[in-house]
Amino acid sequence: MAAPESARSISGPTLSNDPLVGQYVDARYRIERFLARGGMATVYLATDERLHRQVAVKIMHASLAEDPEFVSRFQREARAAASLSHPNVVAVHDQGQDGDPARGGLVWLIMEYIQGRTVRDVLRERGPLTASQALVVLEPVLEALSAAHAKGFVHRDMKPENVLISDDGRVKVTDFGLARAITASNQTASAAGMLIGTVAYLSPEQVEQGRADARSDVYGTGILLYELMTGSTPFAGQTPLSIAYQHVNANVPAPSARDSRIPSIADSLVLQATARNPADRYADAASFLTAVRSARAALPAPTPLRDHYAATSATTQVVNSTWTPPQPTTAIPALETPSTKPPRKRRTGLILTLLLLAVTVAIFLAGWYVSASRYVAVPSVLGQSATTATDTLSQVELQLEPAGTEFSETAPKNAVLRMSPDPGASVVRGSKVQVVLSSGPERYTVPTVVGLTEAAAADALAKSSLVIAGKSKAYNETAPTGQVVSATPAAGTPLKKGSGVTLVISQGPKPVEVPDVVDTPIETATSTLEALGFTVKSTKKYSEQVREGRVISMTPKPGATEPRGSQIDLVVSQGPPPVTVPNVVGDNGDDAVAQLRNAGLKVRTESRLGVVVINRVLSQSIDGGTSVPRGTTVVLTLV
Repeated sequence: MAAPESARSISGPTLSNDPLVGQYVDARYRIERFLARGGMATVYLATDERLHRQVAVKIMHASLAEDPEFVSRFQREARAAASLSHPNVVAVHDQGQDGDPARGGLVWLIMEYIQGRTVRDVLRERGPLTASQALVVLEPVLEALSAAHAKGFVHRDMKPENVLISDDGRVKVTDFGLARAITASNQTASAAGMLIGTVAYLSPEQVEQGRADARSDVYGTGILLYELMTGSTPFAGQTPLSIAYQHVNANVPAPSARDSRIPSIADSLVLQATARNPADRYADAASFLTAVRSARAALPAPTPLRDHYAATSATTQVVNSTWTPPQPTTAIPALETPSTKPPRKRRTGLILTLLLLAVTVAIFLAGWYVSASRYVAVPSVLGQSATTATDTLSQVELQLEPAGTEFSETAPKNAVLRMSPDPGASVVRGSKVQVVLSSGPERYTVPTVVGLTEAAAADALAKSSLVIAGKSKAYNETAPTGQVVSATPAAGTPLKKGSGVTLVISQGPKPVEVPDVVDTPIETATSTLEALGFTVKSTKKYSEQVREGRVISMTPKPGATEPRGSQIDLVVSQGPPPVTVPNVVGDNGDDAVAQLRNAGLKVRTESRLGVVVINRVLSQSIDGGTSVPRGTTVVLTLV
């Protein structure tokens, strides 16, 4: 099976000839030395030269990195694991790849560096723990798994190699999501007869069906508890398949069958956690955690654990909940060496002492039972509707109390987003559980902006948390220039906050070519221009060339393009200009006729006597000095 791949320090060779030592990953992480090698990756100690801190760099084996599907799944799971922030989980800081893995590029993961050792190291060097000590180690493990299960993560590979104890006493679980990622690799397909995970800790459903859920982690953690107290796993065999067969077909034995000093309350924890039928196990890590805390309260406090691994012989602390810096008076869980002192000779005193202890324990257990019955573990209602969550909580005598709403792109409206207390917390029956409900996706309706000016449309969109994504201009026969004539998406469409709306702005009516109406009657010219959408204004002017009532000239000139509604100015002929009638009374008749004709007038003569005697103008029909149209007839009376 895979060697430990934990982000931890180890003893042993540093592989100084490793070509990666001294190189950089992502031009940022300088590889200092080799730490460990496992079935999926090699782990190095590195320095983050940007933040000046030590990190663990996990570099995927080249054989796996050549599988694009595996790399893609590995990166997705690494990003998901990075979102799991908990004091008892080894943090994932970064992930990526340098170059093409098929051509020697590296696929890497940057993790929190933990200076310490794995639980496997503790068991190897010190042997099994007492039940009290084992539960102290297990409690922060279950806290980490509870946080993971609440977010939908399944570890799938719980084992001592994946539980770290730092030199300052923190317990951390590592490799979240990575066991899941390996299922995508062609090199670990079921056709090859390989089992995903470490076979000694696999649940029956993982062996038979290849599936895992929170109860599978409960099973693996139950096996871990068995091993913490006995020093070995419950099933052994010559091959991994023979061990897997026992997981499917045999019940995990009680730990006390191997070591009679293990109390029955610890047996009960292991037997329920490792039930072959998942429905008979603790529902998830939170339920298992509640049972472990109850068992701890019933067991004697653990004795101090002296950490002989550290060069300074410093005391190591394994805390039982969210880690806080060790205090001088903090009780230290212990790995203790079985006593070799001979039994006391005074058996009577021993018996009395045991009886007193039994009575004390009985009183303690009775008090604990009465007190514990008041408490209940908070079930997870994350993702449930408010109605379903109310029913779920009422089944354990808890009440739902809404504590506001938040937008969510993933959770449906009225689903539970967050809850307080957290799932698995122990609370008094009848307590209220506050929940924040989803109000659905954050959406804003596109307002009506058609008919507004561009500036007014921008204001309306801003008030709806939207923006103008783009704009264009178009001719419009009815909308004035500068007015919004259309919007995309249309009014009433729900959009995410900050989304853009595209506007079309009117340029006014489309320009029209001006026709030639020169020398046409004013009536015809006016009707022609008005039919095209123009307005007409006319002025009159005398013209020697253009007949009266016809167009002399126009502005704009024929052939120009003008918007509909534009004004066309026409100059209309009034005919020739008027002439002044000369005064020819008393003049010679012939001279008078010639003078009038030269002025542009017509002349007709008559005689009162019927005969012209002296050929003088006696009178004229239009007085001299009068202005009359050219061509007007003037009658002269001659004598």
